[in-house]
Amino acid sequence: MENVSFYFLTTFLIHTCLASTPNFILLFADDLGFGDLGCYGHPSSLTPNLDRLAAGGLRFTDFYCTSPVCSPSRASLLTGRFQTRSGIYPGVLYPGSRGGLPLNETTIAEVLKPMGYATAAMGKWHLGVGANGKFLPTKQGFDQYLGIPYSHDMGPCQNLTCFPPDVKCFGLCDVGTVTVPLMHNEVIKQQPVDFLDLERAYRDFATSFISASAKKKQPFFLYYPSHHTHYPQYAGPEAAGRSLRGPFGDALLEFDNTIGKLMTTLEKTGVINNTLVFFTSDNGPELMRMSRGGNSGPLKCGKGTTYEGGMREPAIAYWPGTIRPGVTHEMASTLDILPTIASLAGANLPQVMLDGVDMTEILVNQGKSKREVMMFYPTDPSKEFGLFALRLGKYKAHFYTQGATHSDTTPDHDCSVFAALKAHDPPLIFDLEADPSEGYSLPLIGRPDLQTMLERIIKVKGQFEASMVFGESQISKGSDPNLEPCCNPQCSPKPTCCKC
Repeated sequence: MENVSFYFLTTFLIHTCLASTPNFILLFADDLGFGDLGCYGHPSSLTPNLDRLAAGGLRFTDFYCTSPVCSPSRASLLTGRFQTRSGIYPGVLYPGSRGGLPLNETTIAEVLKPMGYATAAMGKWHLGVGANGKFLPTKQGFDQYLGIPYSHDMGPCQNLTCFPPDVKCFGLCDVGTVTVPLMHNEVIKQQPVDFLDLERAYRDFATSFISASAKKKQPFFLYYPSHHTHYPQYAGPEAAGRSLRGPFGDALLEFDNTIGKLMTTLEKTGVINNTLVFFTSDNGPELMRMSRGGNSGPLKCGKGTTYEGGMREPAIAYWPGTIRPGVTHEMASTLDILPTIASLAGANLPQVMLDGVDMTEILVNQGKSKREVMMFYPTDPSKEFGLFALRLGKYKAHFYTQGATHSDTTPDHDCSVFAALKAHDPPLIFDLEADPSEGYSLPLIGRPDLQTMLERIIKVKGQFEASMVFGESQISKGSDPNLEPCCNPQCSPKPTCCKC
């Protein structure tokens, strides 16, 4: 009888959520580690708005991205499919890349458009530009876009100002390419971008979009993949020098300030109780940047690796009146966001193989996850090697390990670029509940329970790999300098003449 009552309560709550079509705001940080936020234990980060979302919403402890680098992680987030299916591998896309997220892939925005949603994206796209902007957000279901279409270090930055009054960007960015542009839809508004004014432009864009949608009583989806806290860090006058954590902390604070502005806009327009705000990050921290590179907290290694620090991310879901405050230890992933949004909006799922599951039960009832397994692909996945690691329940098995340049300079030698690819047979097994730092692999001798678990893991791995159809690699199509965004395409000599 209790189970029957619980079922009807769950059905009622979900029905209540859908009685008025919800809005969605998806916040996606860049190179942010598990230990970087105040609400995840960092002692000197100033993240008051994210901390408030965590205190009033649901904070995840076991939330994963699908890749330890940018482009593939974003592809999975927007499609609910591993990057191997869409072809966003190996590595990342560049300004002149010929490829991009294939137009036959269905994004969250495209799922919501038939339901009458207004859709907008702002920030770092990094899923391709292509000839005539064929891969930009406006070609992938978004009505509007404002942002830099790839990483903001993918252009000369040594003479650009990253902090007021005129502090130049720290370190080296890509050279021999165009300076990074600010694009509105498919048109370049500014090149190079003004970092000091960029976040204000995003805040104005988001405020206008939310306000216009609320006025028309039109449900909306806003996707904000931030440039923060990717290298080189930058911040405008409202955040520069105001954190306790130096340039990284200032950049993080600026991102947090924008989130605060978004929440204020939701309150002023009266739609906050009908809006799901979901926050997470694309991959782990770039530890090679040391104090400018983020923090993975208790987790091992960071960006570029398939250890926990590379792919387990902070995540927060906030929806007043629908999501009760709390902490969940249930396993979930960026893959699960598309199916969840589709379910809450009453939208149809794409008729393709999805790797995500609906998280509604976790969000609404703090219930059990439908996800029991998480797969770990390296930055350069291949059929030859398959999965590097697999988590089943609380156990994670590493079949291959490898360090990365992105996680260099740490005292842990396993993280270093000099930690070469190594096969493990039998695989290294860790109990992530007892040992989230992956410090102590479990011996199989005398542990028939672990032997049984390993057999299950190997079976699940084999079934998954047999079902994986690798899409044509978009990144292997290479680059063409003529495809780099230039506000004055007929100018000479390129790329230096591309300024406006």
